[in-house]
Amino acid sequence: MRFRTVFRGSPPLLLFQSQSSWRFFSQLRSRPERSSFGIAFDIDGVILRGRVPIGGSPQSLRRLYGDSGTLKIPFLFLTNGGGIPESRRASELSNLLGVKILPSQVVQGHSPFKGLLKRFENELIVATGKGEPALVMSEYGFKKVLSLDEYAAYFDNIDPVSQYKNWTTEQAFNRCNISMDLVPRYNVFSDRVKAAFVISDPVDWGRDIQVLCDILRSGGLPAENNGHQPALYFAADDLEYQAAFPAKRLGMGAFRIALESIFNRIHHSALEYTSFGKPNPFVFKNAETILRQIQASCHDDNVIGIEDMVSLDFKTLYMIGDNPVVDIKGAQQAGHPWFSILTRTGVFREKENHAEFPADLVVDTVEEAVEYIMSREGNA
Repeated sequence: MRFRTVFRGSPPLLLFQSQSSWRFFSQLRSRPERSSFGIAFDIDGVILRGRVPIGGSPQSLRRLYGDSGTLKIPFLFLTNGGGIPESRRASELSNLLGVKILPSQVVQGHSPFKGLLKRFENELIVATGKGEPALVMSEYGFKKVLSLDEYAAYFDNIDPVSQYKNWTTEQAFNRCNISMDLVPRYNVFSDRVKAAFVISDPVDWGRDIQVLCDILRSGGLPAENNGHQPALYFAADDLEYQAAFPAKRLGMGAFRIALESIFNRIHHSALEYTSFGKPNPFVFKNAETILRQIQASCHDDNVIGIEDMVSLDFKTLYMIGDNPVVDIKGAQQAGHPWFSILTRTGVFREKENHAEFPADLVVDTVEEAVEYIMSREGNA
């Protein structure tokens, strides 16, 4: 295969050092050789455009499986997108790409919200974004969660232009039913919202900005006196991303900018929030941990002690993405053992490497990226 590649310096040669005991090696004698590398794929603009596979992604992923269909190269999808549970996203990806994807191989922007369960498990929270944000949070274990659709429907006239929204979607039908139900599921008129979660790109920006401002500047109870701002979390902070439309689309980061600008104009204190997702280094550290677990499962290492599994360092972890300021910047900040590969099928379309966040390698498609990896690692 002919590559159109751009390198940033010389590809690093990283030494794999094992601290495993003799007991560990004796258990692996009859097992296949362990992969010393793993791969993290972005989805939108790399694997899919909308719901259509791009860049030879199906055949590229098939190369990571053995003849029997079992996984031989540990990989996962590391995306700032979301809106549905990881189990459902894994099923969708399996159908679209023709390979078996496990829920553990899907890390979405909102996946780290699981770590906030102890703090908000029994508190009233709201979740917004496309898809099923409340279902996502419920599956993570949060006990009192409402979608912003449902929460807003309990407050008459909270959205002053709702009468002009002649939508015929399922969400509109559900809002109509909610407004006819005089008994809210939770005490929304007396219990304060303790946290708001932006799970994915919001659908109704105007309504969501209005209601979130009401919640955040009132201390969690719209129309009440000002109080301490409830916690606010964004699953990601992408300004733009590549969807089915040829030009880039505004992402969750654009919504955050709009909300923050308005809130800071109408409230005496600046908006406080926390953003997750790439390029935060902890996302890549978490991905490394998950890839190590996937690596162990590829070799039936569940009989190995956790102290042994932790010592199974990767020689190289490859991040394949289309967004320099998200995927490439994140891999650079994470440092060793990450190696960044930038494709030209999404946000990035330039001939040369990105000036501010240059990738270790630039290729046209994910197929070329996987071909390079397999050749470099001696798995061609």
